[in-house]
Amino acid sequence: MFFNSIDFAIFMPIVFLIYWTFLKTVKKQNYFLLLVSYIFYGWWDWRYLSLVLLCSITNYLAGLLMTKTNEQKKRKIILIICCAICFGVLGIFKYYNFFVNSFVDAFSFFGIKLQAYTLKFILPVGISFYTFHTLSYTIDVYRRNFEPTKDITSFFLFVSIFPLAMAGPIERATNLLPQIYKKRSFDYNQTVDGLRQILWGLFKKVVIADNCAIIVNQTFENYQNMPGSSLLIGAIFFAFQIYGDFSGYSDMALGIGKLLGFRFLHNFNYPYFSRNIAEFWRRWHISLTTWFRDYLYIPLGGSRVSKWKIVRNTFIIYLVSGFWHGANWTFIAWGLFHALLFIPLILANKNRKYINIVANGRLFPNFKELKQMLFTFSLVVVGWVFFRADTITDAIGYLLLMFRLETLKASYLIFSNTTFLLCLLMLIIEWLGRNEQYALAILKNLRKRVFRYLIYYTILFLIFLFAEGENTFIYFQF
Repeated sequence: MFFNSIDFAIFMPIVFLIYWTFLKTVKKQNYFLLLVSYIFYGWWDWRYLSLVLLCSITNYLAGLLMTKTNEQKKRKIILIICCAICFGVLGIFKYYNFFVNSFVDAFSFFGIKLQAYTLKFILPVGISFYTFHTLSYTIDVYRRNFEPTKDITSFFLFVSIFPLAMAGPIERATNLLPQIYKKRSFDYNQTVDGLRQILWGLFKKVVIADNCAIIVNQTFENYQNMPGSSLLIGAIFFAFQIYGDFSGYSDMALGIGKLLGFRFLHNFNYPYFSRNIAEFWRRWHISLTTWFRDYLYIPLGGSRVSKWKIVRNTFIIYLVSGFWHGANWTFIAWGLFHALLFIPLILANKNRKYINIVANGRLFPNFKELKQMLFTFSLVVVGWVFFRADTITDAIGYLLLMFRLETLKASYLIFSNTTFLLCLLMLIIEWLGRNEQYALAILKNLRKRVFRYLIYYTILFLIFLFAEGENTFIYFQF
């Protein structure tokens, strides 16, 4: 079930009405949310609910077993077994075919032909998200940062709660479980805020991402026969597509959470207004970035080690991040590209230079800030070519053709494109609302209701006008 589907438009109001009208205790609320979360995930393919249950049971039991011993060695064995099961399932469904084909290709390079035995199945939606989601709980229990729960309903709900089930954000038990334990009470202001955030997320998905996708798909599928200017435009539109798609999903997930009385972790913080790559990664897919920081980068030594080890740790983080996104060498190349961009900032001690929002307290950025944002965005666009291409060969070929001398000659045509004008509208609203958790939250400061509703209805009109059907979300494949 997609957030942008007719099914969900029927499903969510029913859930909302039952939840707030008839469920007066926290147990009833949690039982109901667990049931509808399984319905929501099973709507896509009920067979893969078994993987969600396996992940839930494994991590729940691991937490309980750790409470029965204070011996560090035994706790570590429990953690290792739990990680082996979860990563084993993830590896089989997501990476098995990749490793088999890579192994066969490696031998083919030396003239040895091997038979590839691959598995044929659909990649379970959201498997990377709920795997990392649950493992953060078990690792925190192992570190004694969090007391394991004995409430099986609450834990199973933590794993599968439907706004986060498909594409995150990757929640932490320290944030979400305490909210699950408590009875939620209806809050009118929070509900209004949630609806507003859902509206903005839906706009970014339906109006921005889905319309950019039309141009992007045509460009990347036929790049060998297109001028460099068209390839540049296609790459720029993919940058808007993936941002509108993924941040739009996150906005809708957070908004739906507010409708149900939850506050989920923030996942995007206006990444395209970043002044360098380090700032971009503090603002893009925040829940994944911080997951790797807390559970991989810091255990490797973080920034408390020598420079060469910091460089090593950075490469490991970005390569693993690329591999997390998909079983394809293009994602690994994308991760390596960003690692190479990050290293000079580390060596110059500038990776923590920009913490605050750009042009804070000012309407317009200065020339230096504008130049920095455009340069950073340009680097990100180049990286997105690797992310979007089917193969490394296609990515390199695309970039070589894109950077031909004639590229800029006709690229001005983008300014007359309706989709670009819609992207520009989104950027303006996001710039004005960059101090808020999400851009449309600035409307709460408008005193006259008529102006707020005029903007709401304009956005709704654009959504209905430019809707291109029930298109899936890009990050569902991860």
